[in-house]
Amino acid sequence: MGRPTKLNEEMYEKAEHYIKVGYIELGDAIPSHAALSIELNVSRSTIYKWADENERFSDMLDLCNKTQERVLLAKSLKGDYNAAISKLVLTKHGYHDRVDSTHNVTSLPHEDWLDSLDG
Repeated sequence: MGRPTKLNEEMYEKAEHYIKVGYIELGDAIPSHAALSIELNVSRSTIYKWADENERFSDMLDLCNKTQERVLLAKSLKGDYNAAISKLVLTKHGYHDRVDSTHNVTSLPHEDWLDSLDG
């Protein structure tokens, strides 16, 4: 039998406070899983294990991710954050700056359609 979990109501409250306003009070630019694990005094792997085993805590990590994305987008668009760092972190949220070239043109239409425009 494993060790008893530290996950209790107090941990949920601490996690929620950190994600909603605590990160600002602590001077963090954005909430993060690393900082959350420090605030809860557990390892990062522990918070991931809790999220795998517990829907409520999984929702907490999802809220952390969404808050991070929202703050990064807003502050970056305003020019408050370093663009290179914002770009790096936003890749973790599915953003990218490459151009997808999935549209292939195999043949061009004949130019006689231009003549039909003249009447």
